[in-house]
Parts: sequence; structure tokens; C-alpha cells
Amino acid sequence: MQKRIALVTGAGRGIGRSIAIQLAKDGVDVAVTSRTESELDEVVSQIQAAGVRGLKLVGDMENHESLRGLVAAVSAELGNINVLVNNAGIGSSSAPQPFIDFDDEFWHKTMSINVTAPYLLSKAVLPSMVEANWGRIINIASINSKVSALHGAAYAVSKHALGGLTKSVALEHAQDGITVNAVCPGVTATKMNDDRIYYDVDRTGTSFEDIETGASLLGRRILPDEIADMAVYLARDEARAVTGQLINVCGGRLMGV
Repeated sequence: MQKRIALVTGAGRGIGRSIAIQLAKDGVDVAVTSRTESELDEVVSQIQAAGVRGLKLVGDMENHESLRGLVAAVSAELGNINVLVNNAGIGSSSAPQPFIDFDDEFWHKTMSINVTAPYLLSKAVLPSMVEANWGRIINIASINSKVSALHGAAYAVSKHALGGLTKSVALEHAQDGITVNAVCPGVTATKMNDDRIYYDVDRTGTSFEDIETGASLLGRRILPDEIADMAVYLARDEARAVTGQLINVCGGRLMGV
């Protein structure tokens, strides 16, 4: 296995931050991107503290024309990307909307960030992965790739689409030494999910603590580091036989799907 070089999108906070740092601790050089540069400084410091190279890049997943340039910048500084983590995403947590009232602009924004950006980034990194006969694409999806969420149609549809993208690319490149998988987090302790819980508190009158307790069979929310642990495994050579999978990390919230 050659030296691993990763690009993690949406790495300034939450799940993306945890994945970037855990990959670095596993010996991977890591480039991180976010719309907010200040969020990346601490992440890059932790990456470098692990004894590997770190690179921060400001990137907007809605600016599709810039994404190929983002990949080129990482390649020029660190080398060709052979681990792509499509983590950046947008949810409807802070403003859930009934389908009949759904805002068209927000619908298109969600598809742009959650589906089109991973599609374009995957296309951009695949040629060098094929040439090297080794690569890992890890899409951070959701249990909403398999079941829907009340008043969150755009998010659920986009994550179903990301699951479909995962399987399609895996099918085409299984014999090129490239694996493509999606990690499907359950209810995870992030700022995005906090917003969703507060919405449900207002909607149902249930306490924040009771909603947290009911988030999984574990009686708690999943931690970002627990999502990162799965991503780190999928980025290893040992995961060579795992491809085309949508893997739940949800504390048993979903079973059998």
C-alpha cells in the first residue's frame, strides 16, 4: 500500500473534524476543507501533532467549478488523493419544513452540496486512483439514506441519492483496487443535530435529555469519534473486501436495513 493522502470535506467541526484527526493518527496525510478558515487552524494543528502533513483549504461545496481546483491544490502540495471523505453536508435541522411548504431554493441547495459536490469530487480523484490501482472513497451519508425524517424531505432524498452514488461508483471500480462505501450515522452529538433536537423539543414538548436518551439503544447519541472509527477502518488496506456498502453506525437505532 502506498502512502495515504486524504481530503476530508466539511472538516472544521463535528464528524469531519473527528475523521480528519483520526486519519492523521492512523498515519494519513490529511487535507481539510471548510467554508470557514478559522475552524481549520486547530484541526490542522492536531493533524500535524500526529506527525503527518496537514493542509487547510477554504472550499465552498456549492461552487462546483472550484472543486477540481481544490483537488489539484491538494495534489500539488501533498500528492494525489487516494482517500476521499465526502463529509460536507447540509441538513434541515435548524428549519425543518413540511413537504407541501418546502422551499424550492433550499431543496436545490441541499442537492448541490449533498449530492453534486460528492459526485464531482469523486470524478476528480478517480483517474489517479485507477492509475495507482488503489483508492478509498468514503461518503458520510446518514440513516436517512434508508429511512426518512419528518419534515426533512430534502435531506433524506439527498442522502438516499448519496447511497445510490456510493453503490454505482463501487460497481464500476471494484476491479481497480478502489473501494467506495458510505457510513450512515445515527443521531450524532453535533451542532447540526442539536438544532434538530431543539426543534423536536418545541414540537413535542419532550425534554432534550429524553430525546437524547431515546436516540439509540445505547441510551445516548453517537459520538463523532465513533463515526470516525468506521471511516478510519474503511480507509485502510484491511478493508479491501468491503465495497458498495451503506454501513450503519447508529447504536442499534436501525436494524436489518
